[in-house]
Formats: sequence, C-alpha cells, structure tokens
Amino acid sequence: MSVDTHTAGLTMRPEEKHHNETYSALVWRRLKRSWTGMLGLVLVCLLIFMALFADFLSPADPKATGVAFAPPQTISIHDREGNLVFPPRSYPIRETEELDPITFQPVVGPDYDNPQVLGFFVKGAPYKLFGFIPFDRHLFGATDGSAVHFLGTDKFGRDVLSRILYGSRISLMIALVVVSIITVVGTTVGMVSGYFGGRFDAWVQRFVELVLAFPQLPLYLALTSLIPVTAPTNVFLAFVIIVMSALGWAQMSREVRGKTLALARIDYVKAAIAIGATDRRIIFQHIFPNVMSHVIVAVTLAIPQVVLLESFLGFLGFAVKPPLISWGLMLQDTANYSAIGSYPWILSPVAFVLVTVLAFNALGDGLRDAIDPY
Repeated sequence: MSVDTHTAGLTMRPEEKHHNETYSALVWRRLKRSWTGMLGLVLVCLLIFMALFADFLSPADPKATGVAFAPPQTISIHDREGNLVFPPRSYPIRETEELDPITFQPVVGPDYDNPQVLGFFVKGAPYKLFGFIPFDRHLFGATDGSAVHFLGTDKFGRDVLSRILYGSRISLMIALVVVSIITVVGTTVGMVSGYFGGRFDAWVQRFVELVLAFPQLPLYLALTSLIPVTAPTNVFLAFVIIVMSALGWAQMSREVRGKTLALARIDYVKAAIAIGATDRRIIFQHIFPNVMSHVIVAVTLAIPQVVLLESFLGFLGFAVKPPLISWGLMLQDTANYSAIGSYPWILSPVAFVLVTVLAFNALGDGLRDAIDPY
C-alpha cells in the first residue's frame, strides 16, 4: 500500500518539521518566541549602530563650546506669531542681559529672531567616517550648519546629545574589551583546572578564591590612583581595562570549572582519553563546545556590569580622562545637587546607561532560555 508523500507532508505535525534543524537554528527559533529577548537584541543592535555612526548621528561638534547649561531646544512647527510653518524649526538659546536673582548668572532663552530650519542629511561639523572617510553630513540638524542642542549643553556649553553618542564608543569599547579578556582568561583557566583536577585544581582554585576575596571597589580606587595625573589618556585607559580584567576573570573561571567537572566524566570524553587523544584536543574539541552556551549567556550578562562599573568609576574620576568622552565622565557634572536641580538635562547619560543595562540583561535572559536544552 503506497502513501502519497505530498499528502503525508501536509499532515505532518509542526514539531516534526524541525527535526533537521541545526542547533543554532533551534536556538534562534526559541529566542524569537521571547519578546523580551528580541527587544534586548534590537536595542543592542541600535546601541552598536549608534556607537559606529556617532559622527553621523551627532547634531553638533561634541567639543565645540557655547552657552553654558543651555536648556534643550524643542522642535516647533509654529513661528513666533503661532503660524504653521514647514519644514520644522528650532530656536537657538542665547544669553540675555538679565541676571538670575538666585544664581546671578545671565538668563538664557530662545532667540526667536534667528530660527534654525531643521532637515535631514544636512551639512555640519566635518568629521572622518570610520576614522578615514572625510564627511560633513549629519542625519538631522539645522540646514545652515549651526549647532542644535536637543538635550541642552553642559557647564562648558558643549552639546550633551553629541557627547552621549560619542561617549557610547568609549563605554561600550571598554565593556567589550574587558569582557573579551575576562572570557578568554576565565574560560581557559576554568576548563584546564576542571579537566586536570587533583592537586593542580586545588592550587588554582585557592588562587581564584584569593582574587575573589579582594574588596574590588577600594582596590579599583587604589590601583587607578597609582597612575600620574600627567599620564597620557590612552595609557590611563589601558591601565583601567587591565585592572577591570584582572579582577573580573575569577568568577567566570569558577563557573566554567563547575561545568567542566561534570563534562570530564561523560562517556565520550573517557572514550577520547582511552584512544589516546591529547589533553589539548579533548579540552578544546570536546569540552569547550559544551561550555560555550554558558559562556555566551555569561558574556551578555557581564557587559552591563562592566558598563555600570565604568560609569561609577568615571563618576568618581577614575575611568576616563579628557579629551576622551564616556558616560561615566559626563556624569561628573551631576555630583552637585544644585546643578541637578537647576539643570536636570545633564542626567541624560543615565538614561542611556539604563537602556544599555536593560538591553543586555534582556538579551542574556532570552539566550539563557533559548540555549537551555531542558
């Protein structure tokens, strides 16, 4: 009795149609079912795009100065008399001759006599796209090339939004470099320690416990304070990355070691040992692929921790030095309560830090559920 293969395909149950899926395709299908994981993935992609194209997205030169603590400019479709106008426009902030009775600073306000017509792909401050392509176009801004401050300015009159976009490069770069070093060192040490076991594992774990026992915050402040104030910015940044990496690999090592201890007793590992496979081959060909799923999730959860740590150290003045820009460095302006009360827009970097942390945490949770074989 013959069976129509076309009819059989139509009556196939949905779960039977995925029996030939690869592991990565199965993980992706599971991840798509998690709306929080997909939201985190979209936000992470937007953050990476923002960091790569910060020059193009910035409406002003992040180093150009102007009116200090100017409030954010709004986008308006009405002129001074209330008539509807197109394209939209914004009004630059100018200092007046009037003094504030509390701060004794010049009162600032919109200059209605010189409106800025807004548009897309406008000419502005020149820059080098990807570091080597001369370019002067910006996604959005004033058509006359003047600076527009959509999130206001800081104490030196520099555009807050542009500095946030440029600062995302340093903050995310620090996080990615530190997490990469932590992952390589921690995964290698954890697998080697768990695989060989015995006295070697005992000595390695005592050293790991010693690293974990250090109070990290005082140690961060002590180590970063050893660098002279006159040291080059790149040297200071490299030292901060080394310090963060040196104190962060131990936890990753402990987690990977626990996975390796269980994998080292599986039958196919014992069979590889029996046929004479080298320790290096067993570790990197048999054990490493099986701990990779845990490492991927740990990486997505470690990146927001490093971003928060960099922001905290930058707030204290121990992470990034000018002329580099980072979110933590920008938050130094918020150390004064009176400044926050008078100029709340200087807290804008906090929103980007929160979005970054939530995005990577949501992506990590989604990946953890998608990778879990159970």
